[in-house]
Amino acid sequence: MRAIIVRHGNTFAEGEPVRRIGARTDLPLAASGRAQAEALALNFADTKIDRCLVSPLRRTRETAAILAPHLSPETAAWLREIDHGPDEGMMEEAVVARIGAETLTRWTEAALPPPGWIVDAPARIAAWRAFFSEASGTVLLVTSNGAAQFARLALELSPARLRTGAYGEIIGGNLTAWDVRP
Repeated sequence: MRAIIVRHGNTFAEGEPVRRIGARTDLPLAASGRAQAEALALNFADTKIDRCLVSPLRRTRETAAILAPHLSPETAAWLREIDHGPDEGMMEEAVVARIGAETLTRWTEAALPPPGWIVDAPARIAAWRAFFSEASGTVLLVTSNGAAQFARLALELSPARLRTGAYGEIIGGNLTAWDVRP
């Protein structure tokens, strides 16, 4: 089994203020996000992808359509973006002011969600483990950073950021790449 885990491309145009966007906000890709998806498509042009799983949101479906136009993506609820609760749509400075930098660091480094965020970590880890044990062939998974970090936790690795337009790769249950941008 080979899993190629891709974080969707950029959703904010250059110069546009970046906000914390998760499960509640269904943004399309920005032009730079489409360019990131096209770079990923070139990177994996010689890869035979057997199956494609996406989160329910538009930005992941658009990224997948550019990467694997020959496949019909399957929506997987467990790939859904994190629900940032009261911080959805907020600028990062406002999020830090509300929860504190230490709390945000705990989310980034240990996947411990801040107060008000809706994250069922055990269910997400279980879903990734089930996927790893049952999947075959080469599977493209397009999701968000928050959802992708649970793949690493399912492998008993520390969470690590996956930037927009970057990918991670797991072959036979072993992490072989993470946060690679072509």
